[in-house]
Amino acid sequence: MSHNTDQDPNGLKDDALAASSTPESIADGVDEEVVEPNRRLFVGWQFLLFAALAIAYSGFHLFSLNVYPMETWSFRIVHIAGALILGYGLFAGARFAEDDQQASPAWLKWVSYALLVPAVYSLVQVFLMQQAINGGAMRIDPAVETLHFGYPLMATTAVAIVLSWFYRQARHRFNPADLVLMVCALASAGYLLMAFNTNMRMSTGTSFAPPGISWAAIAGSLLILELTRRVAGLALVVISAVFLTYVFAGPYLPGFLGYPGLSVQRFFSQVYTDAGILGPTTAVSSTYIILFIIFAAFLQASKVGDYFVNFAFAAAGRARGGPAKVAIFASGLMGMINGTSAGNVVSTGSLTIPLMKKVGYPARSAGAIEAAASTGGQIMPPIMGAGAFIYGGSDRYSLYRNRHCRDYSCHSLLCFYLLYGRL
Repeated sequence: MSHNTDQDPNGLKDDALAASSTPESIADGVDEEVVEPNRRLFVGWQFLLFAALAIAYSGFHLFSLNVYPMETWSFRIVHIAGALILGYGLFAGARFAEDDQQASPAWLKWVSYALLVPAVYSLVQVFLMQQAINGGAMRIDPAVETLHFGYPLMATTAVAIVLSWFYRQARHRFNPADLVLMVCALASAGYLLMAFNTNMRMSTGTSFAPPGISWAAIAGSLLILELTRRVAGLALVVISAVFLTYVFAGPYLPGFLGYPGLSVQRFFSQVYTDAGILGPTTAVSSTYIILFIIFAAFLQASKVGDYFVNFAFAAAGRARGGPAKVAIFASGLMGMINGTSAGNVVSTGSLTIPLMKKVGYPARSAGAIEAAASTGGQIMPPIMGAGAFIYGGSDRYSLYRNRHCRDYSCHSLLCFYLLYGRL
């Protein structure tokens, strides 16, 4: 029996043609930004305006954290206010209109513009109160804080939020109701900056707290909850609403669930302190997470993700279960620059999941493999996920940063090792 070792010349030509036509880069567009359904896409001067605001917001954090530190509470208040202004500028409260027929009536726009009057009035009152404090006043008249600041700010915030739910327009247009909310965010933050840099800060959480702190905290809480709904959905808003309800329903609950309760003024005067909104979560967000987000945005703009995915294909593409192992490699590498499991799935999963299905993996298995690998990538240093930072923030993260990086490296690498061995 003889073996024929001759090769067909046509076959050699086909192989050579296939090799020459093989693309040098397998992955392309991994770093493309995902546009959320309710995110505005500005053009022209509006794009330049919000780009400048985003650059100023990032520059503020870089300058304050590295060059000229601010007082802690003031820094966190500015951090939240800047996020609210950018958030309401970029994310709409309702679906976008596909054409002019679906757009909201003109009267909604004019009602929104009319709300600018009380919003600006509240902001002006903050400047007048600051002048009174600079002139030697120890406190502001409670009637002024309530009638000229609290009522206009609270009413304007609530009405503007409701209007934003019904105002529909094209994706590239700005909503005047959101402009009102941005002014309300400035007024709320301005008052808190004024109050917390005086002796009034010592009265938070007591019955002696100025009513203006409570009004500013209520408006600020509403603004945060509404922006949370736009960005993350209703789940966190419902959970927050349940706990807020419990604060005031405590006296009416039976058994061990009941407690004496707190007044609205006393509770909300302490919400916007380091015992509440300005606590560990905001501390970590304003110091560590924001820096790594800026770093990740720089890496994303430099197309590092394409290189990481192509490297993963080169390292594991020929192994048994190649696409699945590519997903593990790619998710681990992408996790180093984005720190989010959802972003990992969107960026690498759009390439690896179809490949896994193509070689025979069931759709559910392909999705599960990518989700598990992306979850491990979320805690890969140096970015790491927000959950890792929040966990570390409760344990004096600045003192144990190196230890946490080492621990999370071990956890993520062990996760990837076990996933790789199972495929």
